[in-house]
Amino acid sequence: MIEQTRAIAIFDIDGVVRDVSGSYRRAIADTVEYFTSQAYRPTPLDIDKLKSEGIWNNDWEASQELIYRYFENQGQTREQLQLDYNQIVTFFQSRYRGQNPDNWTGYICNEPLLLQLSYLEQLTQAGIAWGFFSGATRASANYVLEKRLGLQSPVLIAMEDAPGKPDPTGLLATVRQLENGLEKTSAIVYVGDTVADMYTVEKARELDSSRTWIGVGVLPPHVQETAARGDAYAQTLIAAGAAVVLSNVQELTPKQIQELVSQSVRSL
Repeated sequence: MIEQTRAIAIFDIDGVVRDVSGSYRRAIADTVEYFTSQAYRPTPLDIDKLKSEGIWNNDWEASQELIYRYFENQGQTREQLQLDYNQIVTFFQSRYRGQNPDNWTGYICNEPLLLQLSYLEQLTQAGIAWGFFSGATRASANYVLEKRLGLQSPVLIAMEDAPGKPDPTGLLATVRQLENGLEKTSAIVYVGDTVADMYTVEKARELDSSRTWIGVGVLPPHVQETAARGDAYAQTLIAAGAAVVLSNVQELTPKQIQELVSQSVRSL
């Protein structure tokens, strides 16, 4: 039955495959603190609030925006500041990857994994093709997919390969790679943890209405520290278009995928 649905599952990486609360998000806070001369360090809630706007998927740009907003609250204009974006990126990477680009020792080395290889093998056994579309750099994404998870050349569209989310170009490109010229797949499930991820699904649906597009939200670990915060975050994802919100990506079983596809088809 599952094979007949011809479903594809595509996963975001940060907050879905790996916990980045102590890495990417810590690097954002470090960067903003550094460029505001230790005057302001954004809290996890501050970062979530910015991300909920749906256009700050790139963490370098998110860092820059938080810096700008801090100084604007102090009465300065962006024109007066003239922030050097390349310096922001360089500092961020020095925290996230470490000082040596050839031997990473930064926060990336300690990211907890949120799924196991056996989960992806279950999808394969159920006839569900899978791949990854992420705003992370290709090097960072491959670090977790290949070095940590042990995948061999998985289908991946990363930062360098497509415009940033919520532009759906990268999602559509991932689908094409997974289909590899074979029969067109009827149902696409995209799993992400941000508003931008859900908006990406909506925009893909607008461009290609011949398929069933389903956005699945996952609560990143840092919002699950209290039930109230998790519930609020889940409602934000649902408002952005998520069909369902899960606590962990591995709850999205082959059976769950089939049920979501069936529900979506019935609602058309």
